[in-house]
Parts: sequence; structure tokens; C-alpha cells
Amino acid sequence: MKKETVFLLVEDDEVDIMAMKRAFRQHKIANDLVVTQDGMEALEVLNGTHATIPRPSSAIVLLDLNMPRMNGHEFLDAIRHDERLKSLVVFILTSSAHDSDIQQAYSNHVAGYIVKSDFANGGLTQALELLDHYWRVVELPPLT
Repeated sequence: MKKETVFLLVEDDEVDIMAMKRAFRQHKIANDLVVTQDGMEALEVLNGTHATIPRPSSAIVLLDLNMPRMNGHEFLDAIRHDERLKSLVVFILTSSAHDSDIQQAYSNHVAGYIVKSDFANGGLTQALELLDHYWRVVELPPLT
């Protein structure tokens, strides 16, 4: 099951998407990195209704908060109220260090909150090492 786990990056900034793809290659993380532009598209993938991206059997969501159509908080609310998706593991990757965003994210049971500004000083490497070790150690619930 662990080999089928994908990382679902929910991010609308092309520079951040390219940085994440490059970092995955550099750290030799073999898991698929599936990219969606906002919460609505991510829900399509997770529900198996996306036109081109197949539904993963297991996923860890890497979620930005500031996006068009459906932002990260709205996405979290949607999955936490969906019986099939409520146990998804979600890490926030965002530029917001606002206490209110952090509190709201943790109240929706995120596994971690990572601020992108920390990426410049080795934070991206540390975050990817954490994520790579995390998925290898924990048992993730399958998407039902």
C-alpha cells in the first residue's frame, strides 16, 4: 500500500510547483507528485471525477491556503465533512504565518503547518525529509 501513496500538491503558484517538483527529484522521492491548482480540482482527484488524473488509492495532501475558487481552509472543511475523505493526512505549505490561519488549520486536524518563507534557509529540504520519512513510518488510511 505504501508504494501507491501519492503526494497531492494543491498549489496555484507555478514557481512553487516547479520548486517542489525539483526538490522531489533532488531528494529522490519516488512517490508520484500529483499537482492540482486549487481545492476544487483536488476534490475531483480525490473523488475520482477528474478528467485526466486517476484517483489515488492513498494520498498525503500538501495544501496551500491562498488559492482561487476554493482556498485551503475551504478544502479542509470539505474533506473533514466527507466520510470518505475525513481521515486524509494533510500538511499545510503556505506563505501565511498568521496565528488565525495556523489555529484554523490545526482545528481541522492537519498533520503539520509549514511556512514557505522557511524554505529559503534549508526549510524545504527539512520539510521533504520529514514527509519522506513520515509516509514510510506511518500507516495511512486508504481512500475508500
